[in-house]
Order: sequence, then structure tokens, then C-alpha cells
Amino acid sequence: MKPKLKLTLVEQKGTHGCHHGHKVGDVFHFDTDRDKLCPMAMHVAFPYLDILRYGGTPPAAADGTIKFCCPDSDVINVFRIEVE
Repeated sequence: MKPKLKLTLVEQKGTHGCHHGHKVGDVFHFDTDRDKLCPMAMHVAFPYLDILRYGGTPPAAADGTIKFCCPDSDVINVFRIEVE
């Protein structure tokens, strides 16, 4: 059984709002909400999600968190991925 994965928008950098309307605190459950996540963010998240779904260990910060940023240069959304 593949693990349940949760993505949380934890920080926004920049002065422009997210073009897709995401806000800090938004939570996306990969199995049920992936269609609600901005396609640009999903494009970056997918390798991390794929590694986690198949039992691997993706790159993580020193504190063990797994984070990634969307590629939107107007607002950089920082997401955290957690295994539930």
C-alpha cells in the first residue's frame, strides 16, 4: 500500500499573490486533492512524491523536513511534504 502524502503551503516569498490562488496554510492530500494543486507546483513536487510513494528517501533539510518551491517568479510558494 502506498503511503498517504500531504502537501502544505508553509511560506510565500515575494510581493505578488499566487496566480493559482494558493495561500499559506493550504493543505493538499495527494490522493484526493492533486487536481487542486497548481500544475507548476505539481510539476516540481512530483519527483519527491514519486520517491516517497515507492519507499525511497528524497532530499531533506537538516531538520528532516521535505520542502520544495514552485517555479513562479512573482511569488515563490514553499510547500512541505509529509507522509501521513
